[in-house]
Amino acid sequence: MAVVVVESPAKAKTIEKYLGSGFKVLASYGHVRDLPAKDGSVRPAEDFAMDWEVDSKSSKRLSEIAQAVKDDGTLILATDPDREGEAISWHLVEALRARRALKKDSKISRVVFNAITKPAVLAAMQAPRQIDMALVEAYLARRALDYLVGFTLSPVLWRKLPGAKSAGRVQSVALRLLVEREMEIEAFKSREYWTISGAFGAAKGGFEARLVKSEGKKLEKFDLATEEDAKRAVAFAAARDYRVEAVEQKPAQRHPAPPFMTSTLQQEASRKLGFGAQNTMRVAQKLYEAGWITYMRTDGVDLAPEAVQALRSEISSRYGAQYLPAAPRVYKTKAKNAQEAHEAIRPTEASRHPDKADLSGEEAKLYDLIWRRAVASQMESARFERTVAEILSADSQAAFRATGQVLLFDGFLTLYQEGQDDAEDEDSRRLPALTQGEALKRGAITPEQHFTQPPPRFTEASLVRRMEELGIGRPSTYASIITVVQDRGYARKDKGRLIPEDKGRLVTAFLENYFARLVQYDFTAGLEEKLDDVTSGQADWKRLLADFWTDFNGEVEATKELRVGDVLERINEALEPHVFPPKEDGSDPRLCPTCGKGRLSIRTGKFGAFIGCSNYPECRYTRPFGVEEGENGESSEALPPEGKLLGQAPDGEAVTLRVGRFGPYVQKGEGEKPPRASPPRGVSIDEVDLDFALQLLSLPRLVGEHPEGGEIRASLGRFGPYVQHEKTYANLPDWREVFSIGLNRAVDLLAQKRAKGPGRGAAVAPLKELGPHPEDGAPVNVMAGRYGPYVKWGAVNATLPKEVKPEDLTMEQALPLLAARAAASPKKKPAAKKAPAKAQAAEGGEAPKTKAAAKPKAAKAKTTKSKAVVKTQTAES
Repeated sequence: MAVVVVESPAKAKTIEKYLGSGFKVLASYGHVRDLPAKDGSVRPAEDFAMDWEVDSKSSKRLSEIAQAVKDDGTLILATDPDREGEAISWHLVEALRARRALKKDSKISRVVFNAITKPAVLAAMQAPRQIDMALVEAYLARRALDYLVGFTLSPVLWRKLPGAKSAGRVQSVALRLLVEREMEIEAFKSREYWTISGAFGAAKGGFEARLVKSEGKKLEKFDLATEEDAKRAVAFAAARDYRVEAVEQKPAQRHPAPPFMTSTLQQEASRKLGFGAQNTMRVAQKLYEAGWITYMRTDGVDLAPEAVQALRSEISSRYGAQYLPAAPRVYKTKAKNAQEAHEAIRPTEASRHPDKADLSGEEAKLYDLIWRRAVASQMESARFERTVAEILSADSQAAFRATGQVLLFDGFLTLYQEGQDDAEDEDSRRLPALTQGEALKRGAITPEQHFTQPPPRFTEASLVRRMEELGIGRPSTYASIITVVQDRGYARKDKGRLIPEDKGRLVTAFLENYFARLVQYDFTAGLEEKLDDVTSGQADWKRLLADFWTDFNGEVEATKELRVGDVLERINEALEPHVFPPKEDGSDPRLCPTCGKGRLSIRTGKFGAFIGCSNYPECRYTRPFGVEEGENGESSEALPPEGKLLGQAPDGEAVTLRVGRFGPYVQKGEGEKPPRASPPRGVSIDEVDLDFALQLLSLPRLVGEHPEGGEIRASLGRFGPYVQHEKTYANLPDWREVFSIGLNRAVDLLAQKRAKGPGRGAAVAPLKELGPHPEDGAPVNVMAGRYGPYVKWGAVNATLPKEVKPEDLTMEQALPLLAARAAASPKKKPAAKKAPAKAQAAEGGEAPKTKAAAKPKAAKAKTTKSKAVVKTQTAES
């Protein structure tokens, strides 16, 4: 049987059913090889030679494919129809050749289809081709660029900016967008202005209008800047009679938006469904593999002729001929050098209405959105009548304007209306019939105060749109870019908005000062265009890499002689408005408040950045870096260096609240080692009073005597609240229990802990069940652990970030945490049972011919790593 290879097992089952008994369809489970995460995997000095590695999980899949190909000799590569899919096909061929599974007479072909339906798959099998090496070379160039930037620039960050994690080629540019928007918001000065509205009565109804002229002068936005200006305008307008000076009615149309491509799908799913970009693509992948929609990584908006005809037929039968335009609508892709795609994202069958779809949950919601958008894109335009009425006073010294619109025909709006980010609602008020010259009855004249607003923070949707406008990234990268920026702790999401963290500001400031070209929008967009030229065969990929590496490596070399102190001082200057804002009294904001001599500056240590005094060690003043107003109650600047006095302890010692390098704490008395205690996580400074401080300082608390002897104590530890008896510790779910837990409950918790025994104990109920993992279906759960909450998938345990609450964690957030943890600890990846000796021997080469020869080969396979490293000098080798 001919061997057909696709990426996922779900696709494999469906396609094998379509093809019949003459084909064996296997899944590669994505990329079978990758660059090892170590220095030297890409070597510029050797004509950009690249080392590829097959990990243990992929090795098993590859062995199955290799054996199947050996048996038949016909290999059909049916991976996804984009650059990544082409690369997977190339990797498969190279890896199979390395295993000698492919012979000179082996038949290798590549087929692509845009939808997993029987007609599409069968049609693709009738049109095989060879692997498109231009697409592969574009992939190699991107992969090499990202690797070289990451593995060359990240060590520079670690040395010159301790506490920074890493820097990526495109992620750093996306982070710069977030940081610059935040700086715009901080620098924004709100401006007051007023508007005046008037109520009027006409023969056929009342309406409202806005004052546009006062005292014979046309009003601009800021002409009424104060309440006094507004009162004067109200008095002037209220002293006059009005008539209709002119009425203008104009027909207007609104046309439907084109069907979805990747970026617009992510934007609309964010606006309408609240989905993150990564979650949107995960759900869309499921819909694609199940045959509900066409391929979801695309930057094209065109539709196949047969798809247009099917959509028009659905419109005519379901909504009527009046909703069908005379000719099909044709949409053209606006993206420069659109390479990723083929068709727009659409339902594979227009007649499969969402109400009849056998879907549920997120898949049903996303399919409904895709179906409506696709059908609406071929519907008739909506028609309106827009009316503008000019209202003039008898002496022509004051004027109002009223606008409204009437929907005459809803057209595509009956099915779908595109969402918008941060846009005001269009004025859709309907005006009564007005006649030119008609006298009006004046009602109340009302002033309204306004303030200009800063630009809004980016949502995932608006960030994707902005990156697309700038030409940064491609359809397959948007979701991962946003995820990586958050996973590295450079930005966080709050109420749907992306907010850069202070460590993100530090990294951006460093890159802008020392690697400015790398984070320039035009440079990144230009590099994307050059990569697209490689895709179309117009540019040489190694020449592109050489040009980039020459300049980039020179910039890296120039930073080697930089002193950390000089780097930090330059960043101090760049971030001064944020970290050291001007004081109201005009004094130096960087003057140390403790010694009055040293200068405050950003410093770095083992635990990241903080603010310290230049007069160290004589002066030991420190405060956290970038504690914002409102975080932990009040800003660190609100507390003096000696702390805030809360009161006196029973022994007469002063109890103070302070903010140190690692956050707020309470202290009793002074001296070399005074008693100190930190409030639990989530408790703000405002909540810490004398009574609470004394409770904290009294820990550990004696709960009572254990029935078996010995004391039971409760306290707050590094990893949360707990009770302790001898060497047994049991976690408490709430820190408040530390002060209230009784003896019986404490004994019970400790008994449960002991019952589990050392190491792995009895099964513990998860804090939250997230569902099956998309890769293997194994459960993904949020668990409570000794060191805090974590997310568990098989043998992979990933600690939750401090800012993420266990009950709020979603599968979308969990997957990248698990992936990062699995990548960092390959031995802990959820793996199938150990392969038998024969399978292991087969992975290393051909199966042994005799039993005697099998033993040493199998033994050797057990002692070697299950990785195959293949060095490739060129894409063609």
